[in-house]
Amino acid sequence: MKTFALLFVLPAAVSAFAFVPSTLRVSSSTALPAERINTIVDLDSPKVATMDSIEKGKKVYCRCWQSGTFPLCDGGHMKHNEATGDNVGPLIVSIKKEE
Repeated sequence: MKTFALLFVLPAAVSAFAFVPSTLRVSSSTALPAERINTIVDLDSPKVATMDSIEKGKKVYCRCWQSGTFPLCDGGHMKHNEATGDNVGPLIVSIKKEE
């Protein structure tokens, strides 16, 4: 394309982009549509909340909602990560050893 033609095409393209609704523009900060994360655990409950205590050692908690032993992790996130390219992992809580 000749420089003369670019003088007319480029401003028109930039102007047209300005009229594209911001919801249709793709950017790194664009949020994905909301999807249900929990498809397994206590689906009839308005909120899944679990209380637990730890006296010694450690506990590994699920954060991917794929665990068959929810709220504890059973490693289900590894299959999920492999299938989706995600990087979710568990929450590990431990008691600090007294010295």
